[in-house]
Amino acid sequence: MIVARDGIEPPPAFSGLRSTNFGSRLTWALWFLLAIHALVVLAAFIAPYSYQTQERLHSYAPPTSVHFFDCAGKFHLRPFVYVTKNAESSRMEYTQDCTQPARIEFFTQGDEYSILGMFHSTRHLFGVAAPANLFLMGTDGFGRDQFSRLLYGGQVSLFAGFVAAAFSAVTGLLLGGIAGMYGGLIDDVAMRMAEIFITVPWFYLLIAVRAFLPLQISPVAAFLLVVAVIGMVGWGRPARLVRGVVLSARERNFVLAARGFGASNAYLLRRHLMPLTFRVLLTQMAVLIPQFILAEVILSFLGLGIGEPFPSWGNMLAQAQQYHVLVSYWWMLLPGLAPVPVFLAYHSLAETLQERVTSNI
Repeated sequence: MIVARDGIEPPPAFSGLRSTNFGSRLTWALWFLLAIHALVVLAAFIAPYSYQTQERLHSYAPPTSVHFFDCAGKFHLRPFVYVTKNAESSRMEYTQDCTQPARIEFFTQGDEYSILGMFHSTRHLFGVAAPANLFLMGTDGFGRDQFSRLLYGGQVSLFAGFVAAAFSAVTGLLLGGIAGMYGGLIDDVAMRMAEIFITVPWFYLLIAVRAFLPLQISPVAAFLLVVAVIGMVGWGRPARLVRGVVLSARERNFVLAARGFGASNAYLLRRHLMPLTFRVLLTQMAVLIPQFILAEVILSFLGLGIGEPFPSWGNMLAQAQQYHVLVSYWWMLLPGLAPVPVFLAYHSLAETLQERVTSNI
């Protein structure tokens, strides 16, 4: 029930309007996040090239222009591109050859790939026939398509944040639930540890922990290592919130009644108390996921996360540390914009969940 500050319950119309607003924001945020995650899961099919395909003759090529009008001004229903060639004046400058148009085809043959290690194919959503190239976001210094690498990189950055947040939430659920249920020395030790992890700046702690671990490891091991390191430093706040919910709920009548019938602490915690914390944990996950995505991006940017050749949004930005890349090739900065809409969607989701939890108290 929603109660105004003066203690007067708002009219039903206001409550319905606010509930509709909650539902609309929640729906849009969820659908947007589902769409983004579906794009990165299907990156191999959607991307026109593999993340490691190199076109050395197109190093630092600008984004390919998609045309509907040819050089003579004639309109075409199907979009097309022109073959890009190196300019005679410089190797890093490119010109379009108006005599060699190439239509953008759908469901074309390309590099071989697999999705989730189960579905193998060479069919891509779109592409162009050689010798033309389709670089929607330009290329890097090795001639690799930035758009394709951005989609592949989302598999690392997005899911590293999600898995690390889930790891922190589960750890916080277990430690916070046990501390709130049993109290005493267990509560003191768990909460002091949580306060340490909350108080110490997580960014410096993250770098310090990662710096002591090996750098030359496989991409899969690097991903798991980054997830473990990030998730390890973020469990303190969820644990304190879970502990507060359990402390409050264990004195409720239905819990006391169950205890009177001989229910054990473990049964009460599993059956009655932990389900009450799920909304709080969902809200915490919506807050932690963008923080952990940013943590992975920073680690990879500094060379402590996922290494080449597999992309992440962080190591794609690492090339911008070079001054000539920063000032000459603006498209190399585009991966830095990719997390922004994801962060906004997660923050909108977290705010909506928080308002729902507050309105139900």
